Amino acid sequence: MTKKDYIGIGIIGAGFARTTQIPGFRACEGARVVAIASGHRENAERVAREFDIEHVADDWREVIAREDVDLVSIVTPPVTHMEMTLSALDAGKAVLCEKPMAMNAEEADAMRRRADEKGLLALIDHELRFLPGRLKAQEMLRDHEIGNIHHAKLLFRSDSRAVLDRKWDWWSDAASGGGALGAIGSHAIDAFHWLLGTEISQVFCALATRVAERQDERTNELRPVTTDDEANLILRFEDNDLIQGATATVSLSVVESGRPEHQLEVFGSKGALRIEDGGELLIAQTGAEDWTRIETELGPLASGMRDGGWSRGFTIFARGIVEALREGRNTIEGAATFEDGYRTQLVLDAARRSQASGCMEKIVGRRQ
Repeated sequence: MTKKDYIGIGIIGAGFARTTQIPGFRACEGARVVAIASGHRENAERVAREFDIEHVADDWREVIAREDVDLVSIVTPPVTHMEMTLSALDAGKAVLCEKPMAMNAEEADAMRRRADEKGLLALIDHELRFLPGRLKAQEMLRDHEIGNIHHAKLLFRSDSRAVLDRKWDWWSDAASGGGALGAIGSHAIDAFHWLLGTEISQVFCALATRVAERQDERTNELRPVTTDDEANLILRFEDNDLIQGATATVSLSVVESGRPEHQLEVFGSKGALRIEDGGELLIAQTGAEDWTRIETELGPLASGMRDGGWSRGFTIFARGIVEALREGRNTIEGAATFEDGYRTQLVLDAARRSQASGCMEKIVGRRQ
C-alpha cells in the first residue's frame, strides 16, 4: 500500500481515541500515528503531546490530505461519519469508522457503496469480535454444542451517565447521533448477527431518558437531553440451520447503579453459553444447574489501556488492520465490514420506528 517502512495512521477525534485507538495502534509493529485532528484544537494538542504525535489540526480534512496517512480512524460523533468516510475513501485512504456507522441506513448505504467502488479496506470498530472467548463461543455455536438455538439475552448496565452534574455533550443530542441505542445497541446487534450467522427480522424497542436535562459547560444553562440513556429491545431472528423461531431480549442502560455488567447469553436445546464483559466464556449443560468456566485466553492488552474486553479486543483488531495494510489486503477475516455496519443500521432504524409506533417493526432494505 505504501513505500514507507510503516503504516501511517491519521486520527480524527481526541476523546475515545486517546484511551483506545491511539494506544492500540502504537502497540502495533510497523505502524505510526502521524496526525490527529479535533474540532477543539487544544484537545488534539494535548493528546499529541501525550503520545508524541507530530502533526495536529483543527480541520479533519488536513489529516485525510496528508500523504503519510494510509488509514483514517474516525472517532467522532455519528453525525460526522458519512462526510469524513466518503472524503477519506475518495482520497484513497483505508477507513476504520466508529460505531454506530451513521445516522441512518441511507447514510450507511452511501458509505458501503463508496467503499465497494473504491475497493479499499473499510471497517467498523466492532472490536469485541476478536476476543478469544467470543471466537470460541462462535465456533461452539456453529458446531451445535448447545444444540439448536432458542433464545439469547444481552445485558449492559453502567451508571456512566447517571451523575447529574455531568455536562451536556454530543451524547445528549439526538441530532449528533448520541444515545445508548446507537452506542451500545450497535454492538449488541452486531454480536447477534456475527455469533448466530443470521439476520434480525423484527424488533420491538422501548427507549427512555432518565436524565432529562444537563448543564451546558459553556453557558451553564440547562439544556434538554434528546437522546435515550436506556433501551430495551425484543428481537426475532431469521431461521437457519442453527436456529428456528429464535428470539432475543436486550437491556441497555448507562444510568443504572451497582456493579457494571456486560453479559451475553445464548440458550439452546442442549445447554447455554455465557460471554462476560472481559470475554470470559462459560457453559451450562441442561440439568447442570450452574455455569462452568471454559478456559480461553483473554488476549493481549496494549500499554496505556484500561484492562477489559473492549481494550483487549481492540489490541488484537489493531494488529490485524496494520498487518492487512502492510500486505496490501482490503479484508480482515472476521472483521465487521461496511456491509455489516449497514445491516446493523437497518435494525437501529427499525428500533427507532418501533419506539415511535409502539409496535414490532420488520427489518426492511437489505440488499440481496
